[in-house]
Amino acid sequence: MKRIGLYFGTFNPIHIGHLIIANHMVEFSDLDEVWFVITPRSPFKTKQTLLDDHHRYQMVFEAVKEYPKLKPSKIEFDLPQPNYTIDTLVRLDEKYGGDNIFSLLMGEDNLKGFHKWKNYEAILENYTLYVYPRISNGAVENRFKEHPKIHHIDAPVMEISSTFIRKSHNMGKNVRPLLPETVWVYMDEMNFYR
Repeated sequence: MKRIGLYFGTFNPIHIGHLIIANHMVEFSDLDEVWFVITPRSPFKTKQTLLDDHHRYQMVFEAVKEYPKLKPSKIEFDLPQPNYTIDTLVRLDEKYGGDNIFSLLMGEDNLKGFHKWKNYEAILENYTLYVYPRISNGAVENRFKEHPKIHHIDAPVMEISSTFIRKSHNMGKNVRPLLPETVWVYMDEMNFYR
């Protein structure tokens, strides 16, 4: 059985901060792999800055192809929208559960609002959470601080954001050092975020 950490996000675009966190989790915890679960564009939102699903998948694919323990996943592309994490976990278990044990990766900022997630009790009952530090306001509820299914991993604090990269690139700033080289090449060739 492989232990798979699921790293959810729009990855618009994926950047070195995402890779550093994912790689740290797979190298310094008991996880065997990390799968980047790319959140699809919601049919109910017309967010102009969100690239089409296949372009974001391609950038994640390009970013992780040299890292055998990191994989892209488009599992959510075929799920009804709006989608919830619990639905994705059920689908992953149905499709790959025989050989894999799934866990969630999340930033500490998300853990602070975890009690608002749909079926969060079922998630905690059936899955483990691997939490990495993030700078944010508010506090983690006491029930989540010492929970046996929540592992706090001492990963680097990454303050790089995709929003910052998009805005800076649009202003003509050089964001190349913030992206894996293969992602930069794809983004530049496709003229994204200009």
